[in-house]
Amino acid sequence: MSTLYRYALPVEETHWKVDGKVEASFTWDYDARSEDLLNLYGKGKRQQWDAATRIDWDLPVNPEDPMEMDETVLPMYGTPMWAKLSEKQKVEIRYHNQVYTLSQFLHGEQGALVCSARIVQDVPTIESKFYAATQVMDEARHVEAFRKLLTDKYRMVYPISPPMKDLLEKTLGDPRWDFTYLGMQVLIEGLALVAFQSIRDYSKNVLCRQVNAYVMQDEARHVAFGRMALKDYYPQLTEAERREREDFVIEGSIYLAERLRSKEMWEKLGYDPAEVFRAIDGSDGAIRYRMRLFSRIVPTVRDIGLWSPRVQKAFTDLGVMKYATTDADAMLDKDSRVAEDFDRQMKEGWRANA
Repeated sequence: MSTLYRYALPVEETHWKVDGKVEASFTWDYDARSEDLLNLYGKGKRQQWDAATRIDWDLPVNPEDPMEMDETVLPMYGTPMWAKLSEKQKVEIRYHNQVYTLSQFLHGEQGALVCSARIVQDVPTIESKFYAATQVMDEARHVEAFRKLLTDKYRMVYPISPPMKDLLEKTLGDPRWDFTYLGMQVLIEGLALVAFQSIRDYSKNVLCRQVNAYVMQDEARHVAFGRMALKDYYPQLTEAERREREDFVIEGSIYLAERLRSKEMWEKLGYDPAEVFRAIDGSDGAIRYRMRLFSRIVPTVRDIGLWSPRVQKAFTDLGVMKYATTDADAMLDKDSRVAEDFDRQMKEGWRANA
């Protein structure tokens, strides 16, 4: 069945076009200036994989609860509103929450595909072009993997959320190459890593864990790529230019926080979103989840030098400043090791260990 017939909500357009003036940047200087980026490019080449063969798509899933996540991870869990729901309503919310989350992964990965192709076109250095070319293939593979997971194992798909769509439009609509990095590699990919990690580490279904573990291995490199490129570039900017980037980070972080509310999902399920938000906004589960989703973004923003008092205040207001001292490199290294562990377990046989 075509994806268009599986959407849980009407899709206003089948093809979305974003206006943006982009220059094609050629360089006749083929001498690389960053050994770190060249090493990352080499790693990107070595870690290419085939979603059709590395993932065991025959692994079974529970059709009513494919991820088999504990209900305590749901933002509404533990609230008075949750306690009043019937078991059937809880099952329905859990299912739609999974579909909504994976749908945003799918749309976000297509956004990353477009952004990485643009980076190849307009980034000024040859080593950045080399690495971005490997990322284009990575993102196409991620779209393939999430599309297959959704269409083979779930009954429906949700359209792209309005906040995610707005942030992509702002990212792609700005002609400056570093805004593409900032919007995609730092903000969207940074948040996605934590969302992937939640499924990788807490899902009881092997297939869902496997897909997210392998995607995370690639995404860890992508975030590292953005950090390296921007960390070298931002010290060269004027104070006014840095302020523009800081404004983008602050506004983008607020957009991402809004994405977590899933307004259109609650409307589809027949709930009043305002009532739901009142119930969950102050809950311990929702606060912990929202904070954790910024655990990759905050240390990256600090590392690339966009760390003015204004940015720090914005993160403080979001309740995520505690991640400022997080070791981002250690987290990225762990993402790669976990994916390799999944490969070893696959060779030993998932079903034998089940």
